[in-house]
Amino acid sequence: MSTAVTRARPEDGATVLVRSPGPQELHPVRTYRRRRTLELALAVAVPLALVLLWQLAAARSWIDDRVYPAPSTILADGWDRAAEGALWPDVWATLKRVLGGYAIGTVTGYALGLLMGSLSLVRAALEPSLDALYVVPKLALLPVFLNMFGLGEGPQIALVAATVFFFVWISTMAAVLAVPAGHRDAGQVFGASPWQMFRHVLLPASLPAVLVGARIAAGVAVLVIVASEQIAAADGLGHLIFDSRALFRNDVMFVGIVCVAVLGVVFSEAVRIAGRLLTPWAPRDRGRSQS
Repeated sequence: MSTAVTRARPEDGATVLVRSPGPQELHPVRTYRRRRTLELALAVAVPLALVLLWQLAAARSWIDDRVYPAPSTILADGWDRAAEGALWPDVWATLKRVLGGYAIGTVTGYALGLLMGSLSLVRAALEPSLDALYVVPKLALLPVFLNMFGLGEGPQIALVAATVFFFVWISTMAAVLAVPAGHRDAGQVFGASPWQMFRHVLLPASLPAVLVGARIAAGVAVLVIVASEQIAAADGLGHLIFDSRALFRNDVMFVGIVCVAVLGVVFSEAVRIAGRLLTPWAPRDRGRSQS
């Protein structure tokens, strides 16, 4: 940010505003590194402070540690379950359902969103029905998927796919519709074929917004699969959380909750990083662009 210095000119009394470069202009890389260091410090310090406060509250009996076990107890129980191999089957069951449903929902949502964003007649035909299905709570569809696929992995994957589909479909259709008309006109002037129009105009212009929707869908997919596993699954992190609560094993219940949080963060960050690699032309914040 520039620093403004005001000076008065004695000969005519006018005020002259002089701007001198600030640290961000003089040392952009150093300023960016300092800012990133501060951001990382805050990102670590805030959750660490909350965990320490939780630990202190449990140690001082400010809270009932039978209901809210101390973080040290949760960590010890999680480590024991992982070492014994009792935790990984549930983690893997949830992960494969999320990945399978996410892949199906992303592909179908992107394809239909691109089609509806490009063709107004298709959009007019399908958008009202899809809007009606979008507002239906996705967990309400679980009995339908159970009737369709029976017990097993099918209903869980279908539920995740349906959830992800709507997020990706809406973001894709909106992104394609938001492509400036000038971009399309330029492609038509140069005689671009439908594939060239998609490859060189629609794809680069819409993909950043599509990937934002895909990142949101990644977090929602984890949320939905955990809720689904609590209702109709014999394994998975959702089943672990629900079953542990029923058995009054609150320490194990919190182990499952922590695993869900870690899984959600890692999955969402993986989608974000993939999006940055796929869209190097997308704008970055000022500090990153100067580094």
